[in-house]
Amino acid sequence: MSLTASLADLSVLLVEPSSMQAGLVTRMLQHQGVRSIHTVGEGNAALAALSESQEGWVVISSLYLPDMAGTDLVMAMRDDAALEAVPFILISSEIRPQVLEPVRQSGACSIVAKPFNEQQLSRALYAAADYLNPPDDIDAADIENLRVLLVDDSMASRRHILRLLAELGITRVVEAENGKAAVALLQETMVDLVITDYNMPEMDGRELTEYIRTQSWQNTVPVLMVTSEQNMGRLAAVERAGVSAICDKPFEAGSIRKLIAESLLR
Repeated sequence: MSLTASLADLSVLLVEPSSMQAGLVTRMLQHQGVRSIHTVGEGNAALAALSESQEGWVVISSLYLPDMAGTDLVMAMRDDAALEAVPFILISSEIRPQVLEPVRQSGACSIVAKPFNEQQLSRALYAAADYLNPPDDIDAADIENLRVLLVDDSMASRRHILRLLAELGITRVVEAENGKAAVALLQETMVDLVITDYNMPEMDGRELTEYIRTQSWQNTVPVLMVTSEQNMGRLAAVERAGVSAICDKPFEAGSIRKLIAESLLR
């Protein structure tokens, strides 16, 4: 399925209290080929619309809504088994990390910063379409027995990555909520791939990577870091520690699939 066809098949739920902003986004979506656009002005109205039918929805939401924040909306979606896989795109001028972090950790497809242009919105839509219609770009034979260690202190983030892995056919996954727990697992469980967050209690992603490369008997295992960390100095230290690849949160589904495919070829 082409991306154009995928966008035409999307059903967008636009959550925006400003009629002017809603009109602007609607025109951009229509120009991108999206035919089904439903607009509501509040978070509770969005949840009600989603509860009626979840198939094919992509939620595009403002951060500040009359009855709740966009962060509350995405967390409510992720806490509902029927809605947790619905792609979520946040549109906001907010730049404070502490405000955006819940959205990053929730498994959002994208955060589109205001002011934005049609190209930026288009990229977010492509990420959502790719999430709903994952391409078959990894040979099933290569991943049939792939063993993955997933390390993240955010349960919502782990659930999001687990869904992506399951779509690829990767089901042999063990989970750890921080680096210290991961070390214990690595001592007794052989894995083919480690996917880890950076900021975690007890032992962070850099320390875990250093342990794997210098002390673990599995010191050649590929390590993919999925993180919302923006400090370039810290990320450079992670690279020096020996991480195989770094992927930003929120990440596009295609990005992590590509990183996994590349790690299998190393």
